[in-house]
Amino acid sequence: MMRGSNIHYELSDKNRATAYGGMGAVHVMVQRLGLVETIDRDLELLKVHLPYHESDHVLNVAYNVLVGGQRLQDIELRRQDESFLNGLGAQRIPDPTTAGDFTRRFSLQDITLLQECINRTRQRVWQQQPEGFLAEAFIDVDGTVAPTLGECKGGMALSYKGIWGYAPLVVSLANTKEVLYVVNRSGNVVSHEDSVGWIDKAIGLVQPVAGQLTVRGDTDFTHTAQLDRWDGQELNSSWEWMRM
Repeated sequence: MMRGSNIHYELSDKNRATAYGGMGAVHVMVQRLGLVETIDRDLELLKVHLPYHESDHVLNVAYNVLVGGQRLQDIELRRQDESFLNGLGAQRIPDPTTAGDFTRRFSLQDITLLQECINRTRQRVWQQQPEGFLAEAFIDVDGTVAPTLGECKGGMALSYKGIWGYAPLVVSLANTKEVLYVVNRSGNVVSHEDSVGWIDKAIGLVQPVAGQLTVRGDTDFTHTAQLDRWDGQELNSSWEWMRM
């Protein structure tokens, strides 16, 4: 029933294709939000910029994840993808070895600083939203299990589920599904360990644009000694603690 016809196909040698056409738009958005400038101004890990800056390295790793990369070695696929590079307007990007060297420069303070650079950019985005945005904001706090295949990585331990790895603390804004803070911890810690300071940071971050602010977590995060302080803060918001 399906009979072929006299069809001819022509393809120009100059045509190129990529499965990641949206990355160009993502990078334009990152530039317009000022994230590149914020990272280069506040995160100081390189003494000399030849040719890469801190933002180049951070975005190189982030973009690798966005297009499906699972490890630093996958960056080499991006380096060989001419269409991907053209979409970013880049002649070249850091190779996996250079990216690995950059990640080893981070201290705990530098990791926190990078998260704050991203969060300052979030605030600029939130302030541009329509009236009523985050009229009631929900901050979710929880611990999770992150398994690893490594056997000698620092800090890894056996979780309560019998899984070797880490137990990151995740603080997120439920309204927009944005992760505000991620704190890596040993795999055998309890969910609420060292969470008070990060909850305080999240409250300070969201409060300027929130009407009512609700912090949510399971009973591990009740923090009886902190509830009155959080509820009694003299801020332009009402406060609740929801035990789940």
